[in-house]
Amino acid sequence: MAACRAGDVLVVTKLDRLARSLRDATDIADELTKKGVALNLGGAVYDPTDPVGRLLFNVLGMVAEFEADLIRARTREGMAIAKAAGKLRGRKPKLTASQEKHLVQLHRTGAHTTSEIAELFKVARSTVYRAIQRAEQA
Repeated sequence: MAACRAGDVLVVTKLDRLARSLRDATDIADELTKKGVALNLGGAVYDPTDPVGRLLFNVLGMVAEFEADLIRARTREGMAIAKAAGKLRGRKPKLTASQEKHLVQLHRTGAHTTSEIAELFKVARSTVYRAIQRAEQA
């Protein structure tokens, strides 16, 4: 939007790609109108001076916001179902418990640097640091 100049046409395939809420969409449309930029929504040019154009824009904005709310609600519901079924566990750990124990033992001996341990186990240094921190807390 910052690159738009007077006389340009901003093409947006769907209104939900332009804004997250009806208020945002209206603010963006007002800003574009002040700059003299036309707004093309899915092939139809939005005319802010026409009452029918404003009505259609607001209806499209409400539908887009409604769709986004439905998607969020369905996602939350699906995650709750997966969590209740025990299938939402997050990312699998890079190291097994025995590998992590061995990693901590190598670190405590002081014979290897953190970088060498990370290379040996084929993990990032941050993974080594987290394993050491977990061992110290336990």
